Amino acid sequence: MGSSARHNFEEVRSVHQRKSAARKGDRPLNSASSPLAVRFSRVKLFLALSRTPHGLLDLATPALAALLCYGGLPPFGVVILGLLTGFAGYTAVYALNDLVDYRVDQEKLKAAGPGRKAGYLDAIFMRHPLAQGQVSFGAGLLWVAAWAAVALAGAYRLNPMCAYIFLAGCLLEAVYCRLLRVSHLRTLVAGVVKTLGGVAAVYAVSPHPSRALVLLLFLWLFCWEIGGQNIPADWHDLEEDQRLHAQTIPVVYGPERASKIVLEALALSVALSLLLLLVAPLRFSPLLMGLALAAGGYLLLLPGYRLYRTKDPAQAAALFNRASTYPLAMLVLALASLVY
Repeated sequence: MGSSARHNFEEVRSVHQRKSAARKGDRPLNSASSPLAVRFSRVKLFLALSRTPHGLLDLATPALAALLCYGGLPPFGVVILGLLTGFAGYTAVYALNDLVDYRVDQEKLKAAGPGRKAGYLDAIFMRHPLAQGQVSFGAGLLWVAAWAAVALAGAYRLNPMCAYIFLAGCLLEAVYCRLLRVSHLRTLVAGVVKTLGGVAAVYAVSPHPSRALVLLLFLWLFCWEIGGQNIPADWHDLEEDQRLHAQTIPVVYGPERASKIVLEALALSVALSLLLLLVAPLRFSPLLMGLALAAGGYLLLLPGYRLYRTKDPAQAAALFNRASTYPLAMLVLALASLVY
């Protein structure tokens, strides 16, 4: 056999061996996979369970609330403990949502078509890995329990009131999940849950904060959550929710009225943000106030208006993604106010 023929024979045999290994589920000898890569893939499943990219963005909310109400940077130890506690809290609560909604998420995944969640922030790693069977229920429960313990210990260390707020948030999150087929007013519960991180941060840096200031912060975040997060997320799942007879704002009121609620909630959130910045201990210059208004317009009102005009689920996902960055943008402006 000539060298050219022998080379061709070896190439064909190599291709055949790789195909055979793939059919048997074996790893090819030249695979780049490693134990470290396998472990990282496993960790990504748990990060997907906790929607960690979204959770990291959410950390901006308590950080912003602490800056606004403290009037500057809190002590370094409080900052570090607060960030760790906030991360643990969001990690636990988001994963708790998937644990409580385990069966419902399985039904939704069956109802959803392939690729329906493309471009959606909460599906960057994987959408509902527990419902897809990639994470066992027991492992998910241990994950939630471990992070909840860290969050509870950190919250109690910061201020016992913070621990009570965290426990209330966990309870309300479970209630929110259970109301899926009961009432569209579950949206109000979601609004409360999402504000609790910011409220807890206020108590972490100020044991006796102004009640009026806390209420204003609560209403601002509440409207942002309703218009920029909860209703757009439910809108994105509209087809599946209709098949499951779920009770959400888009299902109960329809796209026309739901889009009006979204736009009104976002407009109120932007207005409340300006009022909050005027009365908060952290002072904003006129320039930064203008930039805060511009951030609200670009990240909330503009995508909200597009959803109102088109009624397109893709625009709902775009609004959700952009609104998720709103607290981070406001945090950047708050940090800028420390030096400007």
